Amino acid sequence: MFMVKNFTKYLFGDGSKETIIDIPQGQLYLVRPLSPKGYSELIYKDAVATIRRTGQDFQYQLVVQRAYEEGEEELGEEEQEPDALDQDEKTFLLDEALHFRSDKRGTEHVFAWKDLSGDPGDLYEFICDPSIAAEKSQTFQLAAIECQYERKYRKKAEFATDGELQEFQFDEEESIPRATSISEETGPTSKESAAHMAKEVKQSKKKPIAAANTAAQRTEAPAAQQAPTRGEVITKKSGELHLFDFESGSFNLMDSQVAVAVSDLGNWKYWLQITSSSGEERLGQEVSADMSPVFNFEYLSFIWNNYTEDGSAYSFLLRFKDREQLEDFQEGLMQALWEQLNEQKWGKVKDQAEKDYVFEAFNDLTMDDAPPTEEEEEESEDEEEDERPRSEHYDSDEAESDVETRDKDGNVNSQLAVGAKNDRSYVIRGSKIGVFKHLPNKHLEFTTNISKIETPKGKLFSPKKVMLHAEDQNMVLQDELNPNSLYRMDLEYGKVVDEWKVHDDVPVIGFGPETKFSQQTASQPFVGHSRNALFRLDPRVSGNKLVESDMKQYASKNDFSAQATTEKGYIAVASNKGDIRLFDRLGVNAKTQVPALGDPILGIDVSADGRWVLGTCTNYLLLIDTLQTDGRYEGKLGFERSFAKDSKPKPRRLQPSPEHIAQIRHITGQPLSFTQAKFNVSPDGKETSIITSTGPYLVTWNMKKVLEGKKDSYNIKKYGENVMADNFEYGSDKNVILALPNEVDMVSRKSFKRPTRESIMAPGSRLSAGGVPQTPRRGGRPSRLRDEVVNSPY
Repeated sequence: MFMVKNFTKYLFGDGSKETIIDIPQGQLYLVRPLSPKGYSELIYKDAVATIRRTGQDFQYQLVVQRAYEEGEEELGEEEQEPDALDQDEKTFLLDEALHFRSDKRGTEHVFAWKDLSGDPGDLYEFICDPSIAAEKSQTFQLAAIECQYERKYRKKAEFATDGELQEFQFDEEESIPRATSISEETGPTSKESAAHMAKEVKQSKKKPIAAANTAAQRTEAPAAQQAPTRGEVITKKSGELHLFDFESGSFNLMDSQVAVAVSDLGNWKYWLQITSSSGEERLGQEVSADMSPVFNFEYLSFIWNNYTEDGSAYSFLLRFKDREQLEDFQEGLMQALWEQLNEQKWGKVKDQAEKDYVFEAFNDLTMDDAPPTEEEEEESEDEEEDERPRSEHYDSDEAESDVETRDKDGNVNSQLAVGAKNDRSYVIRGSKIGVFKHLPNKHLEFTTNISKIETPKGKLFSPKKVMLHAEDQNMVLQDELNPNSLYRMDLEYGKVVDEWKVHDDVPVIGFGPETKFSQQTASQPFVGHSRNALFRLDPRVSGNKLVESDMKQYASKNDFSAQATTEKGYIAVASNKGDIRLFDRLGVNAKTQVPALGDPILGIDVSADGRWVLGTCTNYLLLIDTLQTDGRYEGKLGFERSFAKDSKPKPRRLQPSPEHIAQIRHITGQPLSFTQAKFNVSPDGKETSIITSTGPYLVTWNMKKVLEGKKDSYNIKKYGENVMADNFEYGSDKNVILALPNEVDMVSRKSFKRPTRESIMAPGSRLSAGGVPQTPRRGGRPSRLRDEVVNSPY
């Protein structure tokens, strides 16, 4: 009975909807086994049973509604007598006095409860349609039990034990008396009114009030695979297996008793196999990072994704009987995942704090059932947006009738640099730069085009990396084919005026501002790194620009990949190995080394005060708290003092839930691939939001919700093409600037939506729905797009 107990988040939703769960097809009877009024009366021949919230905490209703064929309701109203017995809806407060219970009769699942206003022994019976899956009926009964528990004890049922919920099962009651079912009827009973008889039509023509979740609509599990070779078993446990149903948005029980094993196949390959108690193979897959594994100890559950060769995506849930079983399984799976990513044996990690860090990163955020506040609701409301398409063309001599959206050389937008001083954004497209002005109405206006990026010697190149510098007067660029030099473009003239030789033997992999807000000042020095060294670059020194006295070079290969700085100039450096080093200044050893989970870190950002480090991996973000909360250096940051040996920074792994990831991949056919995540930048306030994108989805996280542990901390916005680059407007988190392959726009964060089946599947937003806008040929009639493409085409 309680095989799905305590999945309150999936049963009860997020608190924002009135309906908790429904049975979309069935019949309602009133049975009077002891009454002379008649044994059985059919109340609704076609009905929907629903459990609803009320306006009061811990109060729920069982509602049974008549289902109508389209147009039938009006017919019934015309023929119904004022004193007709039948009504369109019956409502019951879910209280233990109802003695709500269930039974199974052949293919029929029956719910029964007392008629508290009737004679002794009178019962209402709801007979589910045979098309209703058994799992749906079981989940409905569980929801009713938890509602009664919450009403009686005025607290959430998610922590209730099986024994506590048993109180509301009423097993001691006599068998439910059998009502006369539809199939047994020879005609209407004497108590059925003329109005009721007029409404009867064939079942196949009925249209239920709620959409039916029939077996044909339910998500079916993929065919199970077996491990290619037998391997050494790392862990083996038992549990319940559930499959996420895309249609209903809930996990349905597949098997109440399965064995789950993780095995080492050798050569750093690992396998997850799930088998039923009868020996039937339920699921088999390789252990890898794109499983998106999540452990939730509050719900004793493990959720992950499975992808088939044809690109289909599925989300599964395992529930274990106790915390010890889940902990043992987590240790086995995390060992396999860590070894697969690092190609190193887990046993060689002696530091228990490092192991705890890995485990904590893969624990789920708290599932919070609290309804959103008014402020949160307002923040996510849709905002009416300009539906005009934005197109781009890079020639400054564009004619009215010549609006194009793609370069003949095949280049697309690749990078975005947002100004801090001049309200401009710069979009890199091959060897060209488009310059856009930020308008007060949350739009962009094309201002100019830098059509050729050339070295001072006249060599054309496409920048690999760019950085706005010295109050946005300059842009620092890097040519991928010349990694030992950087170039300075004077943005007033739109021309590269200097080549800065860095070092003969030290190539530049990445570079960034000396402090978080250096871009707003005339400061010249900035920070760079190679694969194995961190250093200062100063354009004012003669000869090579690398300041060797401010250089820290490592003997071993660290494979540095990204860097970021705080307001005080503390530096965070990430690597392709997945670790992060925290420095208080250049030229010294790192104060803290954050352990690697195994995935390369592709980008990094730091909050201005240094409290939070944000790393971007391919399929998740890593938010790390650097504040030390105990020990000798309590109150210090990891940049300033090393963490104690038995302590590590606290990580939070941010990504859409496995169910949403499966839906995204199901729709796009693409795995997650995040662009570099960034905090909003504001010298006058703290970071409040995070922005990134994956494929055609912009994703933003609310920092307050993340830190409160809320699961609904992110919103999304879908486009018709992949988002190439994105960032917040400088100084605010209200507007997001983004570049699609051939278009550029600014959008309000209010236009992002909570991730639901509808918002994930939504057609692309106006910029590229159905592709790039059609382009008139040269010489044709004037294009109406000329004044609608951010005022000028880009």
